Amino acid sequence: MSVLKLIIKREFIAKARNKAFIVMTFLAPLFFVGIAVLIGFLSTMKSTTKVIAIHDESAIFSGDFENSEEYEYKNLSAVPIAVLKDSVLAEKYSGLLYIPKQEDLAAYEQSIYYISNDSPGIAFISKIESIIENKVSSLNLIDKGIDPQIIKENQASVSLHLQKASGEQTVKGLNEIKIFIGSLFGYCIMMFIIVYGNMVMRSVIEEKTNRIIEVIVSSVKPFQLMMGKIIGTSMAGLLQFLIWGVVGGILMLVATSVFGLNAGASNLEAAQMATAMDTSVMSDIQNYVAEIMSLPLLSWFVYFIVFFIGGYFLYSSLYAAIGAAVDNETDTQQFLFPIMLPLMLGVYIGFFTVIKDPHGTVATVFSMIPFTSPIVMLMRIPFGVPIWQVLLSIVLLFGTFILTVWIAAKIYRIGILMYGKRPSWKELYKWLKY
Repeated sequence: MSVLKLIIKREFIAKARNKAFIVMTFLAPLFFVGIAVLIGFLSTMKSTTKVIAIHDESAIFSGDFENSEEYEYKNLSAVPIAVLKDSVLAEKYSGLLYIPKQEDLAAYEQSIYYISNDSPGIAFISKIESIIENKVSSLNLIDKGIDPQIIKENQASVSLHLQKASGEQTVKGLNEIKIFIGSLFGYCIMMFIIVYGNMVMRSVIEEKTNRIIEVIVSSVKPFQLMMGKIIGTSMAGLLQFLIWGVVGGILMLVATSVFGLNAGASNLEAAQMATAMDTSVMSDIQNYVAEIMSLPLLSWFVYFIVFFIGGYFLYSSLYAAIGAAVDNETDTQQFLFPIMLPLMLGVYIGFFTVIKDPHGTVATVFSMIPFTSPIVMLMRIPFGVPIWQVLLSIVLLFGTFILTVWIAAKIYRIGILMYGKRPSWKELYKWLKY
């Protein structure tokens, strides 16, 4: 067995047998499923209905407020306003809607008050304003001799049909689905790099601190040691991700069956809703399913694997070089920020540029830059990227990876034997010349 394979095996076994690794492998899915069950349980709980008192001196608006599960409106216009304010202060009512009488309808736009002990939510304020706006608008139309019901009946509702140039029908929201898929791919790569790149760095620091490295480098080349750590750690990480997926899926099935979350009732409601849907809605659902299934999901997954491997290896080599250059994790902070900066830049470019214009100059350029391409290119691919751009991005990514490994190995070769002094950027540059 070659030296590289031995190092990979050693790193994989060392990570897989680590107590913290084993605990987190099986505890993390339990934690996330528990959070999901808790959120599902809390979403089924009904909040206390808030009672809103209405003092409408105009007698125009009080009948337009309809009760709901969240709010109950009481018309208390006959009660003095001072008494109602005291009741709100004593928390007998959640709030008081005070509508003073005005001679001009336009005056109601700026003269209505909502009185409460706590600041109301934006959605509640918007709802109250909308009800009053609609009422005042209807009264304005009536004053001008226009029947609001006629306007309502003649209000047009336009639904745009989408069609490809080839004549096939498509659906709305397809770009949003592509954005979600691309963002999910990019986010997974970023999180994997951060979590397991740090694991590579800590492994190097630990061996360097324990002076084990002095024995290892006597029979192993630094380049082989670094590559073995990167590959072995990534294999352990992938195994952990696989176990998370399997255990998490099993726990979710158990949770839904044991704790219920009213799965049967939900299915019944879904069936009733499906029955109530008209033919056009069912046709839209079928179109969505057909459109999603027609997407090149397999090729997207292949691209994800390629950029995942290239991006992780590229950044892991930098993490390993940092681990070799310092003696403890505290000293890594000055070197980690320049590494994290391209990752953060890739995320921001993806969310603020690719989503807006996936084929624009900025998105295209950053999808070619190796340090941002694993995230930006994966966000662009669902929108249809020319194959030559994808291949060029892959070539640049792996070419930069090889160059970075060569540079990182030179730092690694000197740094793993340096103790007691935190190197500066200038000293790291000197190490490259050795």
